[in-house]
Amino acid sequence: MSKDKFTILKSTAVPIPAENIDTDQIIPARFLKATTREGFGDNLFRDWRYDSDNQPIKNFALNNSSYLGKILVAGKNFGCGSSREHAAWSIYDYGFRVVVSSFFADIFKNNALNNAVLPVVVSDGFLKNLLEAIQKNPSTEITVDLVNQMISYDSQSQKFEINAYKRECLINGYDDIDYLFSLNSEIREFDLTH
Repeated sequence: MSKDKFTILKSTAVPIPAENIDTDQIIPARFLKATTREGFGDNLFRDWRYDSDNQPIKNFALNNSSYLGKILVAGKNFGCGSSREHAAWSIYDYGFRVVVSSFFADIFKNNALNNAVLPVVVSDGFLKNLLEAIQKNPSTEITVDLVNQMISYDSQSQKFEINAYKRECLINGYDDIDYLFSLNSEIREFDLTH
């Protein structure tokens, strides 16, 4: 899934400080019938966003017009539970390009990276301070610099780690196939010389 190039993102954020958010909370299983990636954002956090009468739950962050942006800041252990690529699809389809947490489940992390969503792992202290800053001032701007692997807001900043291959794919807007095509001349040269 080739996407726009990602180098630096400056955006406000939506805070969901709950810990251990699993993939069934991100996108409930009853919405997994579609096979294309479109439309899943409508049901992102469905059971947290809407009550049993399908009315918005006012105190949930996605229903609060004060919180906008392309960055989701979540509590520790985001994306745990069953492997569900639809969770990454729903986050991307809703409009998020970055999820910040102090820990991600490995399967979710890989699914996110494969679907042009950057999972940024920060320390527990940085996450706590960031969530507090957003809740105090929803217009807090966060800068995620993938090239230099740095996240910052106000006067706070922290380096983050990312797989070098996935970093290159995001920076260039590549999926795995695009990456192979980008190596076409090197592959041909290798094939002709060996």
